Amino acid sequence: MNLVFCLAFLLALLVAASGSMAQPAAPDASPGQTGPGSAAPSPSHLAAARALVIACGMSRSFSSTIPEFMDQIGSSLTQTRPELIHDLNAVLTGLKPEFDKQADEMVDIAAQIYVKQMSEPDLKSAVAFFESPAGRKYVETQPAFLTEVVTAMQGWRGKISTDMMTRVRAEMKKKGHEI
Repeated sequence: MNLVFCLAFLLALLVAASGSMAQPAAPDASPGQTGPGSAAPSPSHLAAARALVIACGMSRSFSSTIPEFMDQIGSSLTQTRPELIHDLNAVLTGLKPEFDKQADEMVDIAAQIYVKQMSEPDLKSAVAFFESPAGRKYVETQPAFLTEVVTAMQGWRGKISTDMMTRVRAEMKKKGHEI
């Protein structure tokens, strides 16, 4: 799941970056700087970044983490103590809103990162793409696409590893070394 999320995040960044390369930003539209000595980003810049995190589907990964962890905790604790199932379900249900807020905090953290990397106009352009029919289709197909890419990448990595070692051995043999 983490690899899929990372790939989704990288693909979203690539799409956003390709949109910013296609249309040069206005001279005063530089990415927001939040480091020492720089002005805080405007509320509209933060809102655009937050909208991108949501529109590109990244926030789904944050939201899905909460039920996944709750399921893991439930399975782990009830495996050895099945009598806890009723009370544990009640506790987890009661705690869910608290942890859902933490997933929302991660949306804000991701938005802060985007603000440092992209100008407000670029963020708005990326949001416009993700809200377009093509962008919505991209977000809709992303999970299945990434699953296939991860599977293909595993096979590709195995092939590259084998091919590289074969070539290194052959080249080292030419130099008189047996590996």
